[in-house]
Amino acid sequence: MKALLPVADARSRLLSAARPIDDIVNVPLGEADGRVLAADLAARLTQPPFDASAMDGYAVRAADASTVGTELSVIGTASAGHAFEGIVGPGETVRIFTGAPLPQGADSVLIQEDAERIAGDRIRTAFAVVEGRHVRPRGQDFAEGEIVLKRGTVLDFAHLTVAAAMNHPTLGIYRRPRVAILATGDELVVPGGVPATAQIIASNTFGVAALVRSNGGEVLDLGIVKDNQADIAAAVARAQLEKADVLVTLGGASVGDHDLVQSTLKAAGMELDFWRIAMRPGKPLMVGSLDGMHVLGLPGNPVASLVTSLLFLEPLLRKLARLSERNREVMGVTAEHMKANDQRQDYVRASVTRDAAGNLVAKAFGKQDSSMMKIFSRSDGLIVRPPHAPELAAGAPCPILLIRS
Repeated sequence: MKALLPVADARSRLLSAARPIDDIVNVPLGEADGRVLAADLAARLTQPPFDASAMDGYAVRAADASTVGTELSVIGTASAGHAFEGIVGPGETVRIFTGAPLPQGADSVLIQEDAERIAGDRIRTAFAVVEGRHVRPRGQDFAEGEIVLKRGTVLDFAHLTVAAAMNHPTLGIYRRPRVAILATGDELVVPGGVPATAQIIASNTFGVAALVRSNGGEVLDLGIVKDNQADIAAAVARAQLEKADVLVTLGGASVGDHDLVQSTLKAAGMELDFWRIAMRPGKPLMVGSLDGMHVLGLPGNPVASLVTSLLFLEPLLRKLARLSERNREVMGVTAEHMKANDQRQDYVRASVTRDAAGNLVAKAFGKQDSSMMKIFSRSDGLIVRPPHAPELAAGAPCPILLIRS
């Protein structure tokens, strides 16, 4: 029998065959959060477009207000959106509010706390003004034509704010990877359904779909298909028609009498790269390609499906989506003694806390069956036990794959 493929080799082979998506789409600014900018973004205008007041106060000529006790005549008002159209001459000032254009002739702002109102629309200075004080000069933020955001930027709230200020209503971004998810099995019933004898509720699709979306992908749910080659082939054809970048199958990728996914995909032209990985849970993982579409056959057991999604589907999607790889692995210590490992790499569900010294401490759950979703939902991480790893004493260093990083 062919030896099982080590996890590291399997990941390397999968990712080496992946190429970032080059397709570019234009989306409204309000829909670009978390997307990847496809070209350098230049400002369409200068910001601020004029010398503006940074404070509420009085627009003055510094030469007139450089001495405490100077009296000035208030000749008008300027507020945000409403400029004063006249000129500030010697001995004059304009009441001004934050964001308003600095009137012609003025070069500084005396803040209102440093001005005393006196009779006859006049003020007296209580602070010596320095030229340029409390003024935001034109172009202080950015100038028209300036490249502010670089190609490849993963857009967040700050980037979207500056893109809006640069007067961009839409942005050119890289298309999200399309991921078709196909669950197979006569035993599966959709949530809310009534399972017959020997049937169970299908759950894997929802966890895998959530992981896809959180890693920059969009989901095409192909539903549940019975263990029938014609139905599986039709679902695969739909994934191709919809131009999916990745086809994820859930269950049925092994070679038992009722495992028809692999044989059906091969009949459709899939080139099988590898299957059967030296890991637990998740050994029956299948990886191949079909006319440029990546194919990942994940195990049917829910926990095995989610663990292999973290290890293989997540890095694949992030490479396709041009997102940096998410490194979930950290070092911690074990809470309890752990036995020596066999030839497969184990991913042991565990709670993770911090001790008084700040170390991450992983405590394995007592039951590790790959069908037990409740324990996985309560796990913070997976203790990674390499093949043939020796016994570990309590408190020994160990790698931990964080589930919620």
